[in-house]
Amino acid sequence: MKIYNGYCGIGGNRKEWGSNHQITAVELDPRIATIYKDLYPDDEVIIGDAHQYLLEHYNEFDFIWCSPPCPSHSITNYFLNAKGIIRYPDMTLYQEIILLKHFFRGEYVIENVKSYYEPLIKPQVSGRHYFWSNFRIPNLESRIKIRRMCGNKNTLGVTQGEIRKKEMRKLGFDLDKYQYPEKERLLRNCVDPLIGRAILDMAVESHNLKSAKQQVLFGV
Repeated sequence: MKIYNGYCGIGGNRKEWGSNHQITAVELDPRIATIYKDLYPDDEVIIGDAHQYLLEHYNEFDFIWCSPPCPSHSITNYFLNAKGIIRYPDMTLYQEIILLKHFFRGEYVIENVKSYYEPLIKPQVSGRHYFWSNFRIPNLESRIKIRRMCGNKNTLGVTQGEIRKKEMRKLGFDLDKYQYPEKERLLRNCVDPLIGRAILDMAVESHNLKSAKQQVLFGV
């Protein structure tokens, strides 16, 4: 399939997708895009605005995965609001959901965190994620438990940072050679690769079923 991987980051969702698909990834930060390209040299990597690229090219793909920025939707906004940091939820998320729901003929997934408010459009829920999709999303819990507070040092004998590093190693990425100041954030933003693979498998199944129905109906 031709796949669009929007807001790709370092490609946690893409890690287990293999090499049988034609993948276009869009990332705004050139430093992150460089890491992605090194990890997946066969993918086409575009440095740019994933939101605008989606609008202009969505009908060129069979499967679309977008993970628009989540900070303005997450429950951390309760904490920030109490500290005097007040911001609107970014409606980019819902613009993409509405566009794809009404005009895209392929399979799509829009992924985001569970929000601090009741979602404006009902998602499917899987683990710690919300998914908006036109096919069924399997209910899978991430193997990686990456939180800012993961346990008590006096009880566990290790620091919070050590706990998080241990959890993030489960993602299977080695970023030691890359010069990027916030590697932990890159990993924390990753979808568990096994969840990414399970969702792709469902998308492929849905795509093949549509193709088979078209062959029966139209003899193509």
